[in-house]
Amino acid sequence: MLIWLDGLLRHRGARLLATAAGIGTAVALLATLGAFLSRAQQSMTTRAVATVGVDWQVHLGVNADPKTVLDLVRAEPGVRTALPVTYVRVPALAATIRGSVSTTGAAVVVGLPDGYRDRFPGQIRDLGGGPGDGKGVLLAQQTAANLRAVPGTVITVQRPGLTPAEVTVTGVVDLPHADTMFAGTTPGTAVAPPDNVLLLPDTTFAEMFTPLRAVRADLFTDEVHARTDRRLPADPGRAYTATGGAARHLDADLAGAGHTTDNLGAALDAARADAAYATALFLFLATPGAVLAGLLTAVIVATASRRRQREQALLRTRGATTRQVLTVAAVESAACGVLGAGLGVAVAAALGAAVFGNPGTPLWSAAAAVAGVAVAAATVLLPAWRSLRADSVAVVRAGADHDRLPLVLRLGGDVAALAAAFLVLRATSAAGYQLVLAPEGAPRIAVDYWAFAGPALLWVGAALLLWRLVELALRFGRVPLTRLLRGPAGPLAGTAAAGLRRRRRAVATAVTLIALAVGFAVAAAGFTATYRQQAEVDARLTNGADVTVTAADSSGDLAGAIAGTPGVRHVETIQHRFAYVGADLQDLYAVRPATVTAGAHLADGWFTGGTAAALMQRLGRQPDGVLVSAETVVDFQLQPGDRITLRVTDARTGAATPVDFHFLGVVNEFPTAPTDSFLVVNETYLTAKAGAGPGTHLVDTAGGDPAAVAAALRTRLGPGPAVTDITTSRALVGSSLTAVDLGGLTRIELGFALAIAAAAAGLVLAVDMAERRRTFSVAAALGARRRHLAGFVAGEAAVIVGPAVLAGVALGVGQALVLVATLNGVFDPPPDRLAVPWGYLAVVIGSGVAAAAATVAAVVARTRRPDLTLLREP
Repeated sequence: MLIWLDGLLRHRGARLLATAAGIGTAVALLATLGAFLSRAQQSMTTRAVATVGVDWQVHLGVNADPKTVLDLVRAEPGVRTALPVTYVRVPALAATIRGSVSTTGAAVVVGLPDGYRDRFPGQIRDLGGGPGDGKGVLLAQQTAANLRAVPGTVITVQRPGLTPAEVTVTGVVDLPHADTMFAGTTPGTAVAPPDNVLLLPDTTFAEMFTPLRAVRADLFTDEVHARTDRRLPADPGRAYTATGGAARHLDADLAGAGHTTDNLGAALDAARADAAYATALFLFLATPGAVLAGLLTAVIVATASRRRQREQALLRTRGATTRQVLTVAAVESAACGVLGAGLGVAVAAALGAAVFGNPGTPLWSAAAAVAGVAVAAATVLLPAWRSLRADSVAVVRAGADHDRLPLVLRLGGDVAALAAAFLVLRATSAAGYQLVLAPEGAPRIAVDYWAFAGPALLWVGAALLLWRLVELALRFGRVPLTRLLRGPAGPLAGTAAAGLRRRRRAVATAVTLIALAVGFAVAAAGFTATYRQQAEVDARLTNGADVTVTAADSSGDLAGAIAGTPGVRHVETIQHRFAYVGADLQDLYAVRPATVTAGAHLADGWFTGGTAAALMQRLGRQPDGVLVSAETVVDFQLQPGDRITLRVTDARTGAATPVDFHFLGVVNEFPTAPTDSFLVVNETYLTAKAGAGPGTHLVDTAGGDPAAVAAALRTRLGPGPAVTDITTSRALVGSSLTAVDLGGLTRIELGFALAIAAAAAGLVLAVDMAERRRTFSVAAALGARRRHLAGFVAGEAAVIVGPAVLAGVALGVGQALVLVATLNGVFDPPPDRLAVPWGYLAVVIGSGVAAAAATVAAVVARTRRPDLTLLREP
């Protein structure tokens, strides 16, 4: 065996290295993308946890002792800090501004203990004024807008049954987690966060409301806010189970004295669905590449099958047993498998360290290595075993060729696969279909793995159909093929066409493999480009623009100051207010129809019933029009032209004012808007009816650095307005899998796709032509001119590579569309078109053509001096 292995290394070393390289490619791709999957899951857990301000909110029972509950929470394993918080509902807040009294509706006053903002830093964000230590009187942004209050304004707090109390505002703040912070302030109900909020130090709160509590305890809600140590598993699903179990354990210890709202578990509940999508993404992107690398290896091995069979027949003629012949094949298989697996693991570790910051996990590396050894056994050992069982020595030495189509094609496997793919894709693309089903609070999620059958069957069916078409074209197209090759090959055109016809199976396999490689590169590029496009859209929707400036006070020429800042190309100002549709409070956006389409970069896919420009033109022509979300249309059974009366707070008086609008169209997405219910109206009309509200300024930086422009705006505008930039939003977006940075995955996936495409075009062609050196040597020995011989080689290469590239591009575009449709839940919002990375596609096609050209040049160079020893081979 060692002698045989030594002979392989000395005489077939290049072929062994090529086989090992194919195996190594599959191993490296699997191990690297496995490392991405592990990192993506950990990243999603980290991001989900980072969005939570208070991990647990313990709502005290009616007769519970606050100190006892606080001690129990602090003693719970894993709790790092816990503080008491008290809420009280009051009838109204009021402020007197320049002799005019502004009054709100019902409000909630919160008593915060000393150090609350240090222990829970994400709960409160300063917008203007304030000492920044949480000890002052803080007014929520919307409340400040309703009262036209600023730091220094005196606020009157109405207390039922008692005289009003007064406090002086020291700061205006934003409450990023208001939905969870106030979830339990109205016992037994689930309502939107209060419109009006006043935050007081606990000492001030006690002085103001202790007398009220003695007579109206029903207005008060006591909670304990807790933050855990957050030592959770990397996988979001396991982390969700861990934190949910810990919260239930606390409820058991409380024994009815309170119940726990697990905000941390709620965030992880959403992230575990994203983790399932990450697994789906891994399967959709990694599996085709690994299979393709295995096929590339199999084709490289198969090109030498005749030679290998003759060698095995010679061994059997000289008395070798079947076991001995299989042992010889196993030695070659083991050498290729071990070398390829080691090479692949090493490449994966280097790529992981360079791109992801870690060399990957041992589990994924070991699994990928085992897969590599299996590929070697399937491509080297299995064909040898099948040959020994099926063929006699005489048949092998004769080199008989089967003329019939493979069984799978005779049975119509290509048509059946494509038909099945169509049915699966039709089902998975239907309205309401969800690849990942994750009911809120359910301990397990469901992934419809049948969805993977659609793209897989499309790959298989397209490959079989292409093989059939190429084989048929070569079988019956000798005459047109001869004419086509007449130009480059001259008198050798007939010989070249006959050779292609005789080797039509090998040629069909080469064309199919190159087409699959190009198709994989195109599909991966199209999907990842669309993924990046939607991640940018998601970040822009979240932040609103490159830079967004929000101010609680609408006075002054803030837009002018922003426009004068270096790096700012355009400022689009919209009013962000709130309005009641019936009893439903919704976000209200007042826009300037003439400029908002371009200024806010509105996309047509965000609207239903017309393009963004067309609907904005209609809103300009009909000032009392309103665009509503699809959810609102369904909830209120709206029809075009219906009158809608919104209750809006008048910015001039502070009173709720009814304003009539007419339903104009549907808006699905809008910058800074929530994902469910919101309204878009004409700014001029709303201002005339309810005054000018606080503005949100969307800043276009013309491709400049948003972070730098944001820093300049903070310096220029001072501490009052809130300034956010899209760079930060890209890092904080957590609504879907697009929160995961695909930069590293994209580079690796597209790099492998490019390498496989180039290898398929060059390496397969090189190995195939290397096996045909005898044909070229015979032609040269018979006096073929060098020019015609070069045309012979180049013509064959063009016949193989040209159709393969065209078919691969078509297949890749189709697969990209299928991937985007199947993984539609990954995107938020869903894309309205496929992004096409033209530059990368040009590189892929150029690399494939260059590899083929290099192969042709190398073969032509070797035919200058024919190897006459090859003439003695059978």
